[in-house]
Amino acid sequence: DPRANKANSGFLPHERAWFADVLASGWTDLFRAAHGPGKGPYSWWSNRGRARELDRGWRIDHLLGNAAAAARLRGASILREGGLDTSDHAPVSVDLRQRPRRA
Repeated sequence: DPRANKANSGFLPHERAWFADVLASGWTDLFRAAHGPGKGPYSWWSNRGRARELDRGWRIDHLLGNAAAAARLRGASILREGGLDTSDHAPVSVDLRQRPRRA
């Protein structure tokens, strides 16, 4: 919730402005390009309380791509499950179509 977290590192106004500038400079948030706008899914949860269990997290692990990568995008995922409890971050991945071979 950006409004509730506006005083916390990761959501500070200058940090959000910087990330918006990165996207405006031509980089694409590949996860959002694959899934569209909206809340979640998240890639980070606090170790306090039951944040992961209650899915109260942040999506702070981003995979950005240039226009060529975005054009080859097939999908993106956040690997939330599967016994990956050794970190408060979940792995994120993108699937890109292979480039055609040049003759």
